[in-house]
Amino acid sequence: MVKRIAILGSTGSIGTQTLEVIDLHPANFKVEVLTAMNQADLLISQAIQYNPSHVVIGDESKYEFVKTALSGLNIVVLAGAKSLEEVVTLDSVDMVLTALVGYAGLLPTVKAIQAGKPIALANKETLVVAGALIMPLAKKMGVPILPVDSEHSAIFQCLMGESHNPIEKIILTASGGPFRGFTKDQLANVTRAQALKHPNWTMGAKITIDSASLMNKGLEVIEAAWLFGVDASQIEVVVHPQSIVHSLVQFEDGSIKAQLGLPDMKLPIQFALGYPNRIKSNFPRFDFRHYSSLTFEQADVDTFRNLGFAFKALDHGGNMACILNAANEIAVGAFLKDEIGFLQMSDLLEHCMSHGTFLTHPSLQDYIETDLVTRKMAQNWVEKNN
Repeated sequence: MVKRIAILGSTGSIGTQTLEVIDLHPANFKVEVLTAMNQADLLISQAIQYNPSHVVIGDESKYEFVKTALSGLNIVVLAGAKSLEEVVTLDSVDMVLTALVGYAGLLPTVKAIQAGKPIALANKETLVVAGALIMPLAKKMGVPILPVDSEHSAIFQCLMGESHNPIEKIILTASGGPFRGFTKDQLANVTRAQALKHPNWTMGAKITIDSASLMNKGLEVIEAAWLFGVDASQIEVVVHPQSIVHSLVQFEDGSIKAQLGLPDMKLPIQFALGYPNRIKSNFPRFDFRHYSSLTFEQADVDTFRNLGFAFKALDHGGNMACILNAANEIAVGAFLKDEIGFLQMSDLLEHCMSHGTFLTHPSLQDYIETDLVTRKMAQNWVEKNN
């Protein structure tokens, strides 16, 4: 059976690599839906190559351009956020891979789960913002959520066959980013160009900046808590510069299982798409002879404050992680536009977490409102401090 895939965010780093995986296995997968927020030209070329049944451009001002370019093909062209929520419910879709960046992935993922579609989750913010809503909904609908992040895929793989064994601790590995070992004084002067140079991974701008500040690892901490049903006290972050050990699980007897591999996102993408089967691949293999040592060190949460904020938000529960995520999206956008400095991103997060309205048991509408209000608060802070 060919699995028909809807790729939300097909023009981003994860989306394009997903298409590379599908290219390698045409007998296993077919592209059914392609979506992009802004990159109309690339979306058009993808649609011409893969001939999906539906295409969605998030930026409605580019709808006519995309529709005209694809007019000779049997492809339904749609636009806007509501269309993203509609295409994931199509009967012809067997799996939804959510590779949208940030909060934008939340509502389409909710709709896909409600429609009973298995989720390959590359949008960690969905669980960061509303994990308390998403996970019970997925359980109710019997929908599997298969992690695509390399760290969460590693944990998922370590837990296969261990459902009867309680987790004592999850150990998330982090490369440390381009500023590992920097002091606060050094971080105060880093530039946008420096922050966009990740030592091991090729990613989009937002995730790369998050990795440089360790915010990405903080978001992964929150995601892991929801995916695997553990508390903040059961999650540890260690810096592993080589990015070979993707994460580890420690069980109650003290035994630790780890998943290893070269830093290549196509492997966890393929694992999620093909689950429960491992599909043969020609990806490069890890060779111990090329790595004389694998090293690990404690994460510096005093210097990289965003990681500590994530643990704090997880401990608070409610809508605090939603506040954190919205503030961070504004902070990263402002940093990329040179409106605030690298360390000011942490100041902005602290401000919003301190002044945002905390709700203990938020509804979906509460999450939506929290996101909107926090973004306005964060933007006002940026305007006053740049």
